[in-house]
Amino acid sequence: MPTRRKFISQTALAAGMLPFVAKSLSIKKAANFPVVISTWDAGIRANLKAWELLSNGKTALDATEQGVLITESEMNCCVGLNGNPDREGIVTLDASIMNHLGDCGSVAALERIEHPISVARAVMEKSPHVMLVGEGAQQFALANGFSLKPQQLSSDAEKSYKNWLKTSEYKPIINIENQGHKTNPPNKLENGQFNHDTIAMLALDSFENVSGSCTTSGMGFKYRGRVGDSPIIGSGLFVDNEVGAAAATGHGEEVIRIAGSHLVVELMRQGKSPEAACRAAIERAIKLRGDKLKDKQIAFIAVNKNGEASGYALRKGFTFAVYSHLQKNELINAKYFYE
Repeated sequence: MPTRRKFISQTALAAGMLPFVAKSLSIKKAANFPVVISTWDAGIRANLKAWELLSNGKTALDATEQGVLITESEMNCCVGLNGNPDREGIVTLDASIMNHLGDCGSVAALERIEHPISVARAVMEKSPHVMLVGEGAQQFALANGFSLKPQQLSSDAEKSYKNWLKTSEYKPIINIENQGHKTNPPNKLENGQFNHDTIAMLALDSFENVSGSCTTSGMGFKYRGRVGDSPIIGSGLFVDNEVGAAAATGHGEEVIRIAGSHLVVELMRQGKSPEAACRAAIERAIKLRGDKLKDKQIAFIAVNKNGEASGYALRKGFTFAVYSHLQKNELINAKYFYE
């Protein structure tokens, strides 16, 4: 029969081993790290920069900022100052960023600044606020070393805008990637229009911390002042370091209605895999909106603390790119609910 002294001794020994057991479980838990996932085929190029940083021991925050900077600067792209303008012919930009500590920053309706994602990070790190918009966001950017760029449409965006002016009809076009269309660049329509306008990126770094970013020029030919889901923490992007992170693309108004990215993270907290959580969020939107989602697209990407990364879409055509030790910058056709 064990004595009280022996019982106390054994209990103390077991308690002393707990940190070692926890550490062992943690190492097993995050076996697939670092990992980065981003939306659309532009994510392939953005992932290269993010992976370079992650594989050299940099943080997920740095990786997700620097990764989407690549896309913001690309010509013939629908993100950044080369994107489609609003109906007044002016390009306005939205972006958000969030780290593993719950720190976050965002900008909306920002004009003439090349890298809204870096302004969003400055809002997070250098201001007492989460979101700045419009003229105030631009003033903040200038005060923090950013410079104004000319208000001039890229050749592709100008062509898109002139085509749109023929009808002046606001009708977002469902993405067409991987549906047999031969376009160059891949997300450009034959009439010069771009059919989506966001890149979102999530990463789990070698410190087992998660961060994310999202940057967009918004829906082409939108009403002046329109803001979508991308700069809204909890809609376009959400990070919870206990669970993982999620981000959205597609029709922003529909993502906002379900607080989409936060919903995906909470579904992962309940034990769902990234893909299953993204699908469940899509199903929530369908249940809420029904036929009002006709001719619209919504898609999510997610990463959990196990290093599992995936996505899911309302309709066929969404792609996402994953870079890890297991997946070498692979472009994946997302599973989807509707054809």
